[in-house]
Amino acid sequence: MFETLLIAIFVLGYVAITLEHVLDVNKAGVALLMAVVCWIIMQTVGHHEGALDHLSEHLAEISQIILFLLGAMTIVELVAEYRGFDVLQRRIAEGGVNTVLWVMPFFTFFMSAVLDNVTTTILMLSILRPLIPNQQVRWKLAGIVVLTANAGGAWSPIGDVTTTMLWIDDRVSSMSLITHVLVPSIVCAVVPIVIMAPGIKRDMAGMHPELQATKPEPYSGTILTLGVSLLLFVPVLKVLTGLPPYAGMLLGLGVLWVVTDVIDTAAHLKVPHVLGKIDISSVLFFLGILLAVAALESAGLLGEAATFLDATIGDQNIILTLFGLLSSVVDNVPLTAAVMGMYDVTTYPVDTPVWHLTAFCAGTGGSILVIGSAAGVVAMGMEHISFFWWLRRIGLLALIGYLAGVGSFLLFNGAV
Repeated sequence: MFETLLIAIFVLGYVAITLEHVLDVNKAGVALLMAVVCWIIMQTVGHHEGALDHLSEHLAEISQIILFLLGAMTIVELVAEYRGFDVLQRRIAEGGVNTVLWVMPFFTFFMSAVLDNVTTTILMLSILRPLIPNQQVRWKLAGIVVLTANAGGAWSPIGDVTTTMLWIDDRVSSMSLITHVLVPSIVCAVVPIVIMAPGIKRDMAGMHPELQATKPEPYSGTILTLGVSLLLFVPVLKVLTGLPPYAGMLLGLGVLWVVTDVIDTAAHLKVPHVLGKIDISSVLFFLGILLAVAALESAGLLGEAATFLDATIGDQNIILTLFGLLSSVVDNVPLTAAVMGMYDVTTYPVDTPVWHLTAFCAGTGGSILVIGSAAGVVAMGMEHISFFWWLRRIGLLALIGYLAGVGSFLLFNGAV
């Protein structure tokens, strides 16, 4: 009986999250409320044996992700505050139309793997805005940014929250994830760009991207180099010492904090000021949604779902591909958490192909709808892109790229 109530609370909460803009209620608050109510039901209505122990175990795992995100977001925001990314903007402007169309996606793809897809999307759209005054052209390029940012984050352990979840929970290792998912991610990004390129070139005929000169902050190059190097050092530290990824991220934040204090720059270039600009509501949303999914897992509902899908569909390739398509409607964080709960790590150990395909599908499937990924939502907000415009102009191309990526994964890595 309590299982039905648990599912009802989760569904109601998720509907409220998807209707955030209609209800004008922040999704983080809904997620936190949903999470706590689910665990109250587990403890009081269900009298689930060991509920408190399960909650403590899940919170220990989720806290690692939260600390990792807070450290990464602070480092990236600090580099941005120093205007460390301005050099990239100048290079793109100087290169003209071909650079905007081809080099920018290249930078987006690999930068997303190092930073994260949301931060990379914000950066690239900020670069595009002064360069491309035509809104329709800029929207198409914004679509390319979202597609390549999501694809770029899917093959890196620190490029997307979902891959970070799989990495921190020892479902994938760094090098294995890269070697198995990089090629499908490239295919997923390149196919839509190739299809869109002729039309965008026609639209941009005669355009000459221009950029007004801006004065860089002191030490901007130093902070950029140091920040990116520290982010790249996170997986290296895990391999060398065995410490969890959040320890490397906190190490990087500590180093940057000390360095920026020592060089004695303006107050707005110091970590305490930057901490006030971090999107804490997004972090709390992840906390709430992961705790809610953990309640469903502890109740055994996700395991039952896996059994049902295996019995009705049977083919894990199809199941995971459908999960990726579903991530265009449902946030990929709980979907990834659901897959992790459905397939036990003892049966599917680290670097089993099921986890590599999960990383790819969860990371790239959300591009099909503008609301299907955090990067898409950011683009929608910054550029005021309409849902149906994206569906007509970008959605089908994203679907083609996604299916091509799944096909290339199966071709190069074999069936799950």
